[in-house]
Order: sequence, then structure tokens, then C-alpha cells
Amino acid sequence: MIKLPPYSPELNPIEQVWSWLRQHFLANQSFTNYNDIVEKVCHAWNRFLECTDRVQRMCKRDWIDLTS
Repeated sequence: MIKLPPYSPELNPIEQVWSWLRQHFLANQSFTNYNDIVEKVCHAWNRFLECTDRVQRMCKRDWIDLTS
């Protein structure tokens, strides 16, 4: 078992995903309503998933060995 600090966003893949979504699609956006938010976030999410290599890189940690 590996003990992690209570808050370590760099170790949490979903935090990295949200960061990428904000940087590339969602920053400085204004949304007209709830459906607009859902539409733009879904578009950003689908663009994120287009590159499977990106997803794998975000989840890979060379500096930590989880097999031992």
C-alpha cells in the first residue's frame, strides 16, 4: 500500500483531466444555460478521448512501482 498525501492533485488522474479540459476548451467561456455547459463539456471530453495516448500518459507513473 502506498500512502498518499490527503490532497495531491498531481497524483489524481481526474484532476489532470479537468486541468487539460480547462486549458484547451473550457477556460474563459461563458455559458448561457445548463444545456450549454453540458454540450461544451461533452465536446471537450470527446476531444480529450480522441487521443488514447494522452489518456494513457496521464495515468502512467514511471516513478512509482505499484507491482511490489
